[in-house]
Amino acid sequence: MDHLLSLAGPDMRAVDALIRTHMDSPVPVIPALADHLIAGSAKRLRPLLTIAAARLCGARDDACLKLAAAVEFIHTATLLHDDVVDSSQLRRGRVAAHLIWGAPASVLVGDFLFARAFELMVGAGSMSALEILARASRVISEGEVLQLTRSHDLDLSQEIYIEIIKAKTAELFAAAAEAGAVSAGASPERCRALRRFGQDLGLAFQLIDDALDYSGDAGTLGKNPGDDFREGKVTLPLLIAMQRTSASERDFWVRTIDRREQQDGDFDRARALMAETGALDETLAMALRYAETAKAAIEDTASTTWRPALQDLADFAVMRRA
Repeated sequence: MDHLLSLAGPDMRAVDALIRTHMDSPVPVIPALADHLIAGSAKRLRPLLTIAAARLCGARDDACLKLAAAVEFIHTATLLHDDVVDSSQLRRGRVAAHLIWGAPASVLVGDFLFARAFELMVGAGSMSALEILARASRVISEGEVLQLTRSHDLDLSQEIYIEIIKAKTAELFAAAAEAGAVSAGASPERCRALRRFGQDLGLAFQLIDDALDYSGDAGTLGKNPGDDFREGKVTLPLLIAMQRTSASERDFWVRTIDRREQQDGDFDRARALMAETGALDETLAMALRYAETAKAAIEDTASTTWRPALQDLADFAVMRRA
C-alpha cells in the first residue's frame, strides 16, 4: 500500500494535525489517554480510506480532512470501549488504556472522542456525510451489543457471525469510504460503489484479524494472540473448526469457550485443531473473496492513480500479518 500512502501523504499529515488539535482539553487526562492510543496507530486505514475515496471522486477542497479525522476519533472511541468490555491487556502494542487510567476514565474519554468526531463532522459542512457517519456510529454500537450477547454462543451460524462483523467492523470502513465520496459530490452510483468497496474491505480485514488471533504473535499483532480464545469469543475460524471436529473435540470447545474453564495448553490445542481442520485456510479464502469483490466494486472508476492504489489496499488487508 506504499503507493496509496504516498498519494495521500500530504492529506494524512493534515489529518494528523487536526487529530492533535481536537484531542486538546483543559482536563489533562483526556489528551494523555487519547494520545496513548491514537499515537500507536501507524496505518490509520479508515481515515486513509476517506481521503482516497474523496480524491478518487475528484475532491479538490479540504472537507474530507475533517471527515477523515472524525472517522479516526469514532474508531478510537470504539477501541477504548471495547478494551474495557473485553478486559484486553494490549492495544496497538501498548498496555491497554484502562489498565493505566482505569475503566471509568477510558469510557469517558471514548465519549469525549465521539463528541469531537461530531464537531468535526459538522465542521465539514456536509449533512449527507454527517448522516452517514452518525448512522455508522449507531450500527457499530448495535453490532457490539449483538456480539456481546452472542459472543459465547457455540451454535451461532456463520451467517449471523458475518452480520455481526459487518456491523461491528465493516460498517465504519463502508461509512468512511461513502462519506469521502459524498463530500466530493460524487454521483449516487459512485457513492454506492465506494460504500461496497469499504464494506467488503472491512469484512476481509476482520476475517484476517480472526485468523491472526490463532496464528499470529504479539510482536507483529500489537496485542496478545489468543485474546479471542481466552475471552471466549466465537469467531469464524472457531465456527468452522467446530463443524469439522468430533464430539469429543466439541466438548473441548464447550469447556474452553462456553464455560471458559481453560487450562495450560488449551490455546495450543485450539491452534492445532484450527490447523488440522483447515479452519484458518477457509477463513483466509473467504477474506480473499471479499477483497476481490471490493476491488471489483470500483473497477470501472476512470482514475488511473487512486483506483489501483485503493485496490492495492484490499490486497494489503488480506496479506498483512498484523
